Amino acid sequence: MLGGMELRIFTEPQQGATYDQLLAVARRAEETGFGAFFRSDHYLKMGSVSGDPGPTDAWTTLAGLARDTTRIRLGTLMTAATFRLPGPLAITVAQIDQMSGGRVELGIGTGWFAEEHTAYGIPFPPLGERFDRLEEQLAVITGLWETPAGSTFDFPGKYYPVSDSPALPKPVQQPRPPILLGGTGPKRTPRLAARYADEFNLPFASVEDSAAQFQRVRDACAEAGRDPSSMTWSNALVLCCGRDDAEVARRAAAIGRDPAELRENGAAGTPAEVVDKLGRYAEIGSERVYLQVLDLADLDHLELVAAEVMRQV
Repeated sequence: MLGGMELRIFTEPQQGATYDQLLAVARRAEETGFGAFFRSDHYLKMGSVSGDPGPTDAWTTLAGLARDTTRIRLGTLMTAATFRLPGPLAITVAQIDQMSGGRVELGIGTGWFAEEHTAYGIPFPPLGERFDRLEEQLAVITGLWETPAGSTFDFPGKYYPVSDSPALPKPVQQPRPPILLGGTGPKRTPRLAARYADEFNLPFASVEDSAAQFQRVRDACAEAGRDPSSMTWSNALVLCCGRDDAEVARRAAAIGRDPAELRENGAAGTPAEVVDKLGRYAEIGSERVYLQVLDLADLDHLELVAAEVMRQV
């Protein structure tokens, strides 16, 4: 046992997926005992895949899954703050929290993929302004959710001023749904996380880089007077698990990756190898790992990890 590490499933539907494909993965993840089904929030495919039939909207997907699943938690890694206004996003997430019976989590970031903005007419300001906007979005979203019933919310923002808001609807989860922040930024990211994040996530980072960034966030928590143990620490890693080398190679080929590279950078190899890799992240304090599933048709992949890896972590 690694001390109760939670495994979650993480998908990248912009690479080409329908709602029904995502539902099949979410239901299998629920049936086999994974802690959550998360998806990226992107509007344009990356790399050489066709991307057909095109992107699906993250929060539309999660609204459907709220009704089409019963127990598994649902969320985003990460919604881009550039995509939505904070007031409507707070309403959307609160509504889906109600629709799901309190199972929603909001991962949010600055947005980084310039091409998806130009492809769909979304403004893409410089990084400094994107951080400023993210900070205001976090203030507005948490402020709306945490305003007591019957009271109103005001925020004198530069980008998103709010006045006399009834701050409705309220989410089911109190004081609010969990907020995830992440990334490798050395200064503003740790400060924002210390102030707003319930969970800090590092995607596709080495054990060493993860340990260093976790420490920066812990230091920011200490500076802010927050107990770092009140934060959940997590990683995301690409998944490529097989019963033997041949199955690992087959699954690697299906996602266009090299088995050796995946073993180095991901949660890849035999179940024993994956357990060992997850153990190295557990040693630096990671409590939760999002396993990035890129071949959405391969539901047996989830079955294998649930049967052979989950029970050992």
